[in-house]
Amino acid sequence: MRAALLLLFASNAIAAEAPAQLTSPAPMSTPIPALAPLLRGTETVSLAGWDARRRELQAAWREILGPWPTEKLPLQPEILSTEELPGFTRQHVRYQVEAGVMTDGYLLTPRGLKGRGPAVVVFHQTTKTQAQQVAGIDDSNPELMHGLQLVQRGYVVFCPRCFIFAEGNDYAGHVTAMQRSHPTRTGMARMTWDAMRAMDFILTQPNVDPERVGGLGHSLGAKEVLYGAAFDSRYRAVVFSEGGIGLGFSNWEAPWYLGPQVKQAGFPRDHHELIAMIAPRGFLLLAGDSADSDRSGRYLEAALPVYRLYDAEKNVGWQNHRTGHRYPPAAQKAAEAFLDAQLRR
Repeated sequence: MRAALLLLFASNAIAAEAPAQLTSPAPMSTPIPALAPLLRGTETVSLAGWDARRRELQAAWREILGPWPTEKLPLQPEILSTEELPGFTRQHVRYQVEAGVMTDGYLLTPRGLKGRGPAVVVFHQTTKTQAQQVAGIDDSNPELMHGLQLVQRGYVVFCPRCFIFAEGNDYAGHVTAMQRSHPTRTGMARMTWDAMRAMDFILTQPNVDPERVGGLGHSLGAKEVLYGAAFDSRYRAVVFSEGGIGLGFSNWEAPWYLGPQVKQAGFPRDHHELIAMIAPRGFLLLAGDSADSDRSGRYLEAALPVYRLYDAEKNVGWQNHRTGHRYPPAAQKAAEAFLDAQLRR
């Protein structure tokens, strides 16, 4: 993978030509919980040692998340509608994520593509219009039309709907319904599986290069892309925008995420482990002094030793745009520069 943005600490903008190159986070005064070291003595200072440690962490997180299906059934994709728009085609599609469970999303394809090119799976925030917002159908907040922005940049884009936005229930109600059949499965386990199946879907497109697929998510979508990339190495680079990287930074205890277990005294895990599980692939964190802030840089700092094992510290970066729980033009510029550097070649 190509080097992209390095850590852009306390930055309000990214230079148009050459992003600033810093190698480690600046000191931060905001307290955060102590983060357990990822590399333990001599046993994990090699790539082979880290690979064993990664498997250990994946198993620990799988225990927390609960089970997802052991096999992938055919997607059985169906095109529900097609729109020809200036410069691209937008299709509403439906597909199977597990036995008898269907979901839907929007596929955005630039017009005139030749051969196989880069693609991005875009996860939406918490909004009643769900994937319609990132796909550009709901244009009430142009900042958050990530999928539209990226297809206009030449990416094939897929915008899946999160399962808690299916009809007939509220967020917690959808989790309760799921747990009737899978009592120990968390909402985050379902979102992780859905992120894998979204990757399966976009890779069925003949114009997508399987080695150049990334992910992007804001808020709820950031949470989903973090777990999707940690457990699916086909995500080659991801952008995590204002999702609250620390377990105490956002509502990770909600039943549609990890549940109340994360609030129990002595809970042993935190998300620097997931960032490290993504290494050496690209990871960009966008903060706005809301769910994420300068303190979020500590999570990247904790994961940097793993990236350094791969000589890939240039593949992890962040920006604090300091404009709140948003995806403003500065964040969009950073995300697009990062994805271009990681996925275009």
